[in-house]
Amino acid sequence: MSMKFFRLVILAVTITFGTIQSINAQKIAVVDIANLLDNMPDYLAAQKTLDEQAESWRSEISAEMNLVKGMYNKFQAESVLMSDEMKKKKEESIINKEKQVYTKQQKYFGQDGELFKKRQELVQPIQEKVYTAIETYATERGYDIILDKNSSAGIIFANNKYDKTNDIKSKLKI
Repeated sequence: MSMKFFRLVILAVTITFGTIQSINAQKIAVVDIANLLDNMPDYLAAQKTLDEQAESWRSEISAEMNLVKGMYNKFQAESVLMSDEMKKKKEESIINKEKQVYTKQQKYFGQDGELFKKRQELVQPIQEKVYTAIETYATERGYDIILDKNSSAGIIFANNKYDKTNDIKSKLKI
């Protein structure tokens, strides 16, 4: 009985030591992407351009919404003097103008709007430059994994030898 116990202890120590060695073999680093970007003049210039464009579009939309409010206030003040047909036409006119403003707002700020496209055009090349620098640094210095310090994005760079997607696909038979 004591010989079995001794073998189990030796096995457990060997497994533990092997796991520790494996963990110690990985080189992991942390990078603050936001800090990098905030210190890049081209990124700051791109952000300034985006902010200025967004403010311009917000002002344009705000002015048009004020026009719609004015149309509505005028309608309310004059509606007692209007026929039902005139009321209906005015209401439709106000609703159509409001829809136009909403459509313009979506065009500028929607999910695939002009601001999104402009951001991709200006910021994406800068981000790619940063990620390329991180990947080069990791490869040159032998890092296996690099994490973003202030983001929930997680892993920025990982050595392909740690990607076990194909192994899991095989298990799932896909």
